Amino acid sequence: MFYQDSIHKKSVNQKQLALLVDPDKYSQESLALFVELAKETLPDCIMVGGSLVAGSVEQVVQYIKLHTNIPVVLFPGNNHQLCNEADALLLLSLLSGRNADFLIGQHVVAAKAIRDSGIESISTGYILIDGGCSTSVEYMSNTKPIPRDKVEIIVATAIAGELIGNRMVYLEAGSGAINPVSKEAIQAVRQAISLPIIVGGGIRTVEQAKDAYLAGADMIVVGNALEKDRFFMRDLAQIRG
Repeated sequence: MFYQDSIHKKSVNQKQLALLVDPDKYSQESLALFVELAKETLPDCIMVGGSLVAGSVEQVVQYIKLHTNIPVVLFPGNNHQLCNEADALLLLSLLSGRNADFLIGQHVVAAKAIRDSGIESISTGYILIDGGCSTSVEYMSNTKPIPRDKVEIIVATAIAGELIGNRMVYLEAGSGAINPVSKEAIQAVRQAISLPIIVGGGIRTVEQAKDAYLAGADMIVVGNALEKDRFFMRDLAQIRG
């Protein structure tokens, strides 16, 4: 099981790195380069998905699985982004918004297909936090992010996720965010809940990655920065301890 063998056990002693691939932003050539670098740097997993995804999730997953032994985890923006060949799926509930479609509606539509596929589904409380600009997930989900400075609301939302049975909490500033999730918010959430914490959005420097880890993130997710500099993953791989 991906959750038990990777995220939950390792989060106690080892910081983890996930690389995010949005199929809409990768050509066959750029995906091949990404995979070669991933084989060199060995992230803990590769996430596949995005807010829109007109490209083929299945083809990207198949290519990564064919050329690496790195676990592939679906990061679906909607119920169409499924692939039975992935190792796991983050079943994201957008706790920060008030749009029922992304809290439970999409899940109902996809539930039977997910169950029949046999893919490991990991219930994840997804919390969107203002990253200083309008993001794709904000627009596509028709929800507002939690203001960056409202740490008490971020914490209360994370606690709610734990209480209703989520197995992980994902603090998200959004793809291309100007500001990543603040150290203060990560630290406060870490002190309030016992679940593994994933942090993504706006991480584009080694210093920002270190800050997230030191504040209490168990896993960071980097995607947009890699679209601009594929070799950034080499730097990220060096700072996990």
